[in-house]
Amino acid sequence: MIDETQARLARLQAMRDAGIEPYPSTAQRTNTIFEFSNSFETFQNSQQDLSLVGRIRLIRTHGGLTFCQIQDGTGIVQIVIRKDHLGETQYKQFLQMMDIGDFLQCTGKAFVTKKGEKSLDVFVYVPLAKALLPLPEKWHGLSDVETRFRKRYLDLIMNSDARERLLARSKIIAAIRNLLDSRDFIEVETPTLQPIYGGGFARPFKTHHNALDADFFLRISDEMYLKRLIVGGFEKVYEITKVFRNEGIDHDHNPEFTMFEAQIAYKNYLYGMDLFEEIFETVAKQALGKTSVQHGEITIELARPWKRMKLVEAVEKIGGLGLDIWSNEKQARKELKNKLPKSQHEIVDSMKTVGELIAFAFEELVEEKLIQPTIIYDYPVEVSPLAKKSDDPRFVERFEAFALGSEIGNNYSELNDPVDLEKRFIAEKAREKAGFEEAHQTDYDYLEAIKHGMPPVCGLGIGVDRMVMLLTGAENIKEVILFPTLRPEIK
Repeated sequence: MIDETQARLARLQAMRDAGIEPYPSTAQRTNTIFEFSNSFETFQNSQQDLSLVGRIRLIRTHGGLTFCQIQDGTGIVQIVIRKDHLGETQYKQFLQMMDIGDFLQCTGKAFVTKKGEKSLDVFVYVPLAKALLPLPEKWHGLSDVETRFRKRYLDLIMNSDARERLLARSKIIAAIRNLLDSRDFIEVETPTLQPIYGGGFARPFKTHHNALDADFFLRISDEMYLKRLIVGGFEKVYEITKVFRNEGIDHDHNPEFTMFEAQIAYKNYLYGMDLFEEIFETVAKQALGKTSVQHGEITIELARPWKRMKLVEAVEKIGGLGLDIWSNEKQARKELKNKLPKSQHEIVDSMKTVGELIAFAFEELVEEKLIQPTIIYDYPVEVSPLAKKSDDPRFVERFEAFALGSEIGNNYSELNDPVDLEKRFIAEKAREKAGFEEAHQTDYDYLEAIKHGMPPVCGLGIGVDRMVMLLTGAENIKEVILFPTLRPEIK
């Protein structure tokens, strides 16, 4: 690597000695490589001069003829450098000064080689940027996967799958916006720094504001602020934003992730279920052109309607715990322990209510088995402090969506009864004192807001990164985040 770098530095100096600027401030381009390839016959027939730009990906020399490939953001194409077109001096300079990885502007005409390859016959070239470090010789997706994520710029250069997946992410987010904007939703921005974190069960990142001499938290959700906007008179709002949770990292968790959150006045969670399914189906059609996605040997079908089950029914039919046991806390605890390894019995013993036991049973016995898109609804009130109670007061109008064994969205009819909410906050504070670190915080300002009156509201939340994983066939959340969180490198 040191020898190669020194050689490139020498070629850089040679360019300067020859009066060639190795880093000009701009470039001239008539067409992208995609446009060149897509309209090749037109360009060939017209014999007009074309200027393409891009990074050199391959150089092959045969005497007075050099074949190169250059790549821009839209594609890759072959260019042909001829000694008899450029002249001895310029051709020699190209061979002596240009390397794979350098950026190049080349002007010429479209033609087809003897082997039938669409190419650009170059008669003028201009160096645009000298690369002082070589690209990896062989990528194979890299044997050291972490290096791909740590040096994402190389991953994007060398790995077309990574590039296509991350381009798909942009299309997916744009498609969400298109759908919501067409329904007269208003996109808004809410605070990243919050004095009280809320809207989910999670440990936050804490920071200190020097000028105010006050502690703040990076938001774990934007939900509480969107609902304040509903109180203020907006009826349909949404935000696509970064949220932060100080939690572990695994195949579908990253401490910094993207959340789509919407609040819709005068609707409940049944409307939310329909809209949730429609978002996934519509976005898949717009961004991918289809509603089915391949994950290994499994074909995921996103077209509506999705399967729907009550949580307790899922625990019975999939988890194997009968509905009758939940009327007796002692029996429920015993039956659940029989289904779980001893390493989890202490967690079961720490739970104080039947609702918590039901929710834990679902997480451990059911969740990973939900492969095709499935909506699970009516959650225990004990684990849903911000949701409105259903007809059975033990449960709330909340649903979560799952696919490939992971949650992809949390949604509910928002609790707009301030008296009930205050009781829920008190219960959460008791859970916190009992050792539950992720208890929901008491937000007195929000409580005051809904005391002014909040209409019926449906809240919708989708983890965008997991949505992109689902739609692109990715197996790890790091694959769909441009720069995932990694342990800092020790130099």
